[in-house]
Amino acid sequence: MMPEAVAEFTDVSKTYASPWRPGRTVQALRGISLRIEAGEILALLGPNRAGKTTLVKILLGLCRPGGGSVLRLGRPLSDRSTLGRIGYMHEHQAFPGYLTATGLLHFYGDMSRLAPSVLKARVPALLDRLGLADRALEPIDRFSKGMVQRLALAQALLTEPELLVLDEPMEGLDLTGRQLLHETVVQQRQAGKTVVLVSHALGEVAQICDRVAVLVGGRLAYLDSLASALRDPDTGAARTLEAALAPIYRS
Repeated sequence: MMPEAVAEFTDVSKTYASPWRPGRTVQALRGISLRIEAGEILALLGPNRAGKTTLVKILLGLCRPGGGSVLRLGRPLSDRSTLGRIGYMHEHQAFPGYLTATGLLHFYGDMSRLAPSVLKARVPALLDRLGLADRALEPIDRFSKGMVQRLALAQALLTEPELLVLDEPMEGLDLTGRQLLHETVVQQRQAGKTVVLVSHALGEVAQICDRVAVLVGGRLAYLDSLASALRDPDTGAARTLEAALAPIYRS
């Protein structure tokens, strides 16, 4: 018997009305079948308009699939109680600039119904872990892009989620910040948690991911471990990965 997947997409499709051509549609996903296993780091790669954002939106309950089925933490998407077990870091942050880092995390903690005693211990620990302890009481509008990214990661980790979804998390981070993010992601895996890294660049995630899923034109063009492709560059897996990545580097 296969272990329960953290998320499972089965023949999932999604069609939108075209924002550019009235009366026409855009097929964002075309028959995606994908299991996200417990305790793995999965890199979700693809060029612009490949379907990555749509897949994540469906997982987070922000839109419904047009066809197929999805299980989230072993339950149907209609069971919204599972959302409390997911942490999400958006690609573009829009935090209120007047709040401090501490204030923002307490705000999100309150919305997540974390006990005040939990927040009192967890918020300073997260800020220290992510190198923001000395800016804890400073307004966010004074933060650099990299500092905002670190704060967004802290917010995503606040509930100690079973599944952590990070959308373009490297954006704006310097070398130290990227190393810190890598360490954090690996620590999640070591704790038995699952991480999905959404990215345009394989080089950003290659060192830490267990498997790579490449979307191109709404289809799953590659799904396997990097080791399978890198072990022998002349294998079918390597050639398939190279072909799947080609549209990314052309975009």
